[in-house]
Amino acid sequence: MSLTEEILSQLPGDILGSLRRTDRLLASIREGNNPVPLVIRQEQEALGTVDWDVVICGGTLGILIGCTLAQLGWRVALIERGILRGRDQEWNISRQELAVFLELNVLTEAELEQAIATEYNPARVSFHDGVEVWVRDVLNIGVDPVYLLETLKSKFLAAGGKLCENTPFASATVHPNGVAVKTGNDAPLNTRLLLDAMGYGSPIVQQARQGKKPDGICLVVGSCAAGFSENNTGDLLVSFTPLQNQCQYFWEAFPARDGRTTYLFTYMDAHPSRPTLEDLFEDYLRLMPEYQNVALNQLQLQRALFGFFPSYQQSPLRLPWNRILPIGDSSSSQSPVSFGGFGATIRHLKRLTFGIHEALSCDCLSAQALALLQPYQPNISVTWLFQKAMSVGVNQKVAPDQINQLLSAVFQEMNLLGDSVLKPFLQDVVQFPALTKTLLKTGFKHPALVAKVIPQVGLNNLFTWTLHFLSLGVYSGLSQLTALQTWSKNLPTVPRYYCQRLLDAWKYGSGNDYVA
Repeated sequence: MSLTEEILSQLPGDILGSLRRTDRLLASIREGNNPVPLVIRQEQEALGTVDWDVVICGGTLGILIGCTLAQLGWRVALIERGILRGRDQEWNISRQELAVFLELNVLTEAELEQAIATEYNPARVSFHDGVEVWVRDVLNIGVDPVYLLETLKSKFLAAGGKLCENTPFASATVHPNGVAVKTGNDAPLNTRLLLDAMGYGSPIVQQARQGKKPDGICLVVGSCAAGFSENNTGDLLVSFTPLQNQCQYFWEAFPARDGRTTYLFTYMDAHPSRPTLEDLFEDYLRLMPEYQNVALNQLQLQRALFGFFPSYQQSPLRLPWNRILPIGDSSSSQSPVSFGGFGATIRHLKRLTFGIHEALSCDCLSAQALALLQPYQPNISVTWLFQKAMSVGVNQKVAPDQINQLLSAVFQEMNLLGDSVLKPFLQDVVQFPALTKTLLKTGFKHPALVAKVIPQVGLNNLFTWTLHFLSLGVYSGLSQLTALQTWSKNLPTVPRYYCQRLLDAWKYGSGNDYVA
């Protein structure tokens, strides 16, 4: 019996079985033999009645946008295949990112404080035999998903929203004046706009991507356990081993209500020979005692955590159908080096709320008009090179400590440049001035390290990255055109919608939405 089998069999529920089912799904994606679903059809005949302005598929993160839209007066229905309940594990985020709930009047200050389950400081970035950097107020808040979702659910219902639990999405038919959304239960829900918040596994997304394999995958395993020594600090990005199994292992750790949460994650391509989640969990348990200076038999596991996050260079995803918009992980609007989910949804919540509000108001619901709500964002596209630099090919020859040495040098320079450079980057926000300064200092002080990275990432990827980097500079300049913002407010509704989407694309695509 492996260590993973021994440990996971002690937890309630079929955790090992769930892990292996997830591995089978991962294997089918890697082998490219997932059947392409056919869940979206198009009809030329108009719908007789359209009862809803918005139907959202996927409740866990869909309730965030559902609540804001319902409070703006739109008729919103939310369908969830199970019971809409948050997970037991906290969502980690920064306090300043949570301020959007106050800006949108979704939560009161008292409710927001009650939603915060844990808070810690500072957090560490550290690499094998390299630099150690400490930073404050980054991912240091643990939000209680159960309380947050219950609060949002009650406000959603109070605003007139309809919640359909135990209601799986089955299919949808796009008509000229709306979308008929079929579920496994009741009559179709006819809506002006369908929002897909079902995540990267959404059948709508799978149909749109037509079986295309992901360009990158992040594997994550971990646990929440009691029995650690008291530690009120966290780890954001820690590596203490060289390359193993053609993978560079990274760690995160956060204080939690039930003990301490630790994650092991790694970046890779979608080659079928790559390690499974069960393989990674075995290494997680093997390396945990060294990482946290604790014996496994001292720990009492509360729950095991695992998953994978596919990423595509063709992102954000633009759907070919009218009246359907992917949001959250469905849209691939997160960077390939992040876990997406809650943090990415929160970052774009205000932009999407008012963008969808304007689209509904002026009936800009064509595929072309909705694509502007998921625009090209160069500050996300440039992070593809970071993902390449933090991973190696299946048969690639790379020095065992090359990735650690590079990251150690980069973070050393960012630390010297200060929090204005370091903190946005650690929150998955890349900005042109900060990135330029970091690249110049790293290249000047560590030219040999930078030279080694070029064959690792490849010239084609470097060329593509250069184009995104130049676009990031252009977007950074365009986002400063405040006169256009003022002028656009006086336009008629449809031109104003298009102009505002352009302004949003420049602002978010340059990282200038970041608030310190």
